[in-house]
Amino acid sequence: MTSRIAVAVILCCALSAVTIGQTKNPKIVFFGDSITELGVKPRGYVTLIRDHLRKSGSEVEIVGAGVSGNKVPDLLQRVDRDVLALKPILVIIYIGINDVWHSSMKGLHGTTKDEFRKGLIELTKRIRETGAQAVLCTPSVIGEKKKGDNPLDSMLDEYSDITRSVAEEQEVALCDLRRAFLRYEGTYNTENVERGLLTYDGVHLSDDGNRFVAEEFIKLLETQ
Repeated sequence: MTSRIAVAVILCCALSAVTIGQTKNPKIVFFGDSITELGVKPRGYVTLIRDHLRKSGSEVEIVGAGVSGNKVPDLLQRVDRDVLALKPILVIIYIGINDVWHSSMKGLHGTTKDEFRKGLIELTKRIRETGAQAVLCTPSVIGEKKKGDNPLDSMLDEYSDITRSVAEEQEVALCDLRRAFLRYEGTYNTENVERGLLTYDGVHLSDDGNRFVAEEFIKLLETQ
């Protein structure tokens, strides 16, 4: 079963449960850092997904649980309070940027590869123990130049590979935003600029970036 089909089945089952009265106010939680924190703003990706599902007649509630600066260890510290307490049917974990980015910043610390892997495994296990399902997302970009031209590209690729392997090992769905962003930048970043296509600063999503990410998630959530 592909990742897209797996998530579509989860969502369809949840909606069926609503129809027959087995589940009240089913929730999908987007769990992450400042990208998700900003995603709940009027033109943010979380809001766009919520609006799309409402127009489609879905009763699923979309919740944004992003906190600026968060890394995998931070998500572990607050997953019970900010996510599992809501009793979601599905948790989409969009994390990894700060785990890489902070390693290059004076006075800040990134997350080691081993800690990153173990943290993702622990997150997925704790979510699934409640009966909810999890989706892992690869980190997108730190700089929008074409692949290999941004200083942290190789490290982002390593952490994306970890996310992919954890998703496979734990048998959870994957939204490969890293690959989606690289395909887009490779096609449309003809002047090889550092920012201004899908981000306004090389990391945080522009209006176009929010639409792009929303579309990627919507494709994942909807039956094809």
